Amino acid sequence: MIAATQIKVGMVILHNGNPCRVTSVVHVTPGNWRGMVQTKMVNLVTGSQAEHRFRSEDKVERAELEHHPLQYLYKSGQEFTFMNTENYEMVNLTAEEIGDAVQYMVENMTVEMSYYEGRPVAVDLPMFVELEIVETDPVMKGATVSSSPKPATLNTGLTTKVPQHMSVGDRVKIDTRDGSFVERV
Repeated sequence: MIAATQIKVGMVILHNGNPCRVTSVVHVTPGNWRGMVQTKMVNLVTGSQAEHRFRSEDKVERAELEHHPLQYLYKSGQEFTFMNTENYEMVNLTAEEIGDAVQYMVENMTVEMSYYEGRPVAVDLPMFVELEIVETDPVMKGATVSSSPKPATLNTGLTTKVPQHMSVGDRVKIDTRDGSFVERV
């Protein structure tokens, strides 16, 4: 058990009996009232989002998660197949179970899967991934790195903004936290 004031973004806590990943934390101390911690959370079982206000003196239980490295192998229909690199066990998950991480996954990528009570509940991606541009506007003559960005579709289906001088076939480094362009690879 930890105090509500010690809740941090990214932490997984038990809320109403379900594991929830904290996505936002604001510690509020209004004038002569008691302090409170306003949180936004995503339920790892259902995927639903919720807000909750904890009193500063409330205690919160951290969820006990197991973490295992998995290698993403391939997509077959609507299922994504992973292999546990510790025991070579195969795991099939749907896009709904994986969530937004689908937009950053390329074959043979290693991810960390979080398990709650033996069920996979979350995919933790590396901070940066390398993807290929498959569709974008043509290169503008005289475009520089500092000119306004243009939209580009990457090989995973993700759409992001890239510099004007980038073209189809270029490989780019993408930040998985917000989907933004980092650099050309």
